Amino acid sequence: MKRIAIYPGSFDPVTNGHLDIVERGLKIFDKIIVAILYNPGKEGLFTVEERIEMLKVSLKKFPNVEIDTFDGLLVEYAKKRKAHGILRGLRALSDFEYEFQMALMNRKLNREVQTVFLMTGLRWIYTSSSIIKEAAQFGGNINGMVPALVQRKIKEKFAQTSTPDKRKSKMQKNDN
Repeated sequence: MKRIAIYPGSFDPVTNGHLDIVERGLKIFDKIIVAILYNPGKEGLFTVEERIEMLKVSLKKFPNVEIDTFDGLLVEYAKKRKAHGILRGLRALSDFEYEFQMALMNRKLNREVQTVFLMTGLRWIYTSSSIIKEAAQFGGNINGMVPALVQRKIKEKFAQTSTPDKRKSKMQKNDN
C-alpha cells in the first residue's frame, strides 16, 4: 500500500522551511500532496493560482509530490485522496499547542488519518511566510529564505505598491 500524506497550508508564499519539511517527509511517505487551503474569506498576498505555480517550480525535483487545493475539512479531503497521513511542520512550542489541538480534532473526526509532526530544520526555525513578507515589505533581504522565483515574485508584488504607507495598508489587509 502506498503511504500518502497531505501537507496542508496557505503557502503564501512557499518558504525554504516548507521545502525542507517536504524533502524530509518524503523519507517517511511515498507521496506527499501539498494542499493549499482555499479560504475565500482571507485575501493572501498571492492568488491561489500564483501559489500553485510557485510550488510547481519549487518542488519540480520531487516527482512524488503533487500540488492541489482544497476547502472544507482536512480529514475529508485526506479521505477523498486516500491519504492516511497529515504532515505538519513545527517551529516552536506555540506551533505545537495549536497543531496538537488540530491533530486531536482530526483524530476525533477520522481515526484512520494520523498526523505526523516534523521539527523544522534549525536553519529555518525563525522563518514563516508572514515574517518573510513583512521583512520584504520594508526592503529586508530575504535571500536564502525562499526559492529564487518566490523572492522575485515577492519583490514584484511590493514594487506594485509605491509608498511605504500603501505597502503597510496592503499587509494589514492581507493578515486580517
